[in-house]
Amino acid sequence: MVVSLHACDTATDYALEKAVKMGASVILAVPCCQHELNRQISCEVLRPALKYGVIRERISALLTDAVRAQILERQGYDTQILEFIDMEHTPKNLLIRAVKRQGMRAPSAGKGLAEMEEFLRIHPLLERLTGEEGQP
Repeated sequence: MVVSLHACDTATDYALEKAVKMGASVILAVPCCQHELNRQISCEVLRPALKYGVIRERISALLTDAVRAQILERQGYDTQILEFIDMEHTPKNLLIRAVKRQGMRAPSAGKGLAEMEEFLRIHPLLERLTGEEGQP
């Protein structure tokens, strides 16, 4: 089991990559301070919303965790994103829970991820670390 608690920015990606390479049967990660995609995201359709810093930050954080979950699914994990503590205590309350799947990869794992990345012009570090960059 690998646990990562409030690893800032791309430190979560490094922890997830290590967990995947070790073949961890369970991964529990609570990400924090997701800045990587905030710096990258560029989308004309979303420009009116992304011009507001706090909105851009929150959208980027949510997208970062969704992308991480998708990459873990492509790596053979059943993945969920859960709220693990009430919002009144902390806004950083998302938990990525991944359990190693027995047998074959789910047919829908990571479906549509490449298209979303192209649309938003993002290149997530975890994809590069796991060798998943450009996968369908």
